Amino acid sequence: MSEAANTPLDPRIIWTAVAFAAGIFVALFLIWRRGRPFATGDVFRASRLSKGNRLFPTQVLISPTSVVHFTPQWFGHLEHTIHMAHVASVRVDTNLLFSDVYIETTGGTSPIRCHGHRKSDATRMKALIERHQTEYYRERPPSPP
Repeated sequence: MSEAANTPLDPRIIWTAVAFAAGIFVALFLIWRRGRPFATGDVFRASRLSKGNRLFPTQVLISPTSVVHFTPQWFGHLEHTIHMAHVASVRVDTNLLFSDVYIETTGGTSPIRCHGHRKSDATRMKALIERHQTEYYRERPPSPP
């Protein structure tokens, strides 16, 4: 037998491999953790197979009072909230695999753009928004001019 076969591995190589494996594990854990629904209720997550949603898929929460567009990041998140009274229109653009949802506001600010949702989720998002708006305005009639 040669002497190279009996030589123990250098501890620096072992520690480097352990640190690399731990770093990969932490990164995968963070990606998994950030991809979970951020709230309870009607939360719709974009597919990881769609453009721009590979690591951290965008999520949309539709509640009776507001629409929340939530995008997780490595550190923190981006959140855009529109009150149900300020939703002007909802547009669903269905493509071959996924659908895009555009929620425009009455104030003219930038609309919420949600890319990469399943077609059934996109139509359900639109139906929920319309239902919540109907309930909102049924309870609160518009004030006279």
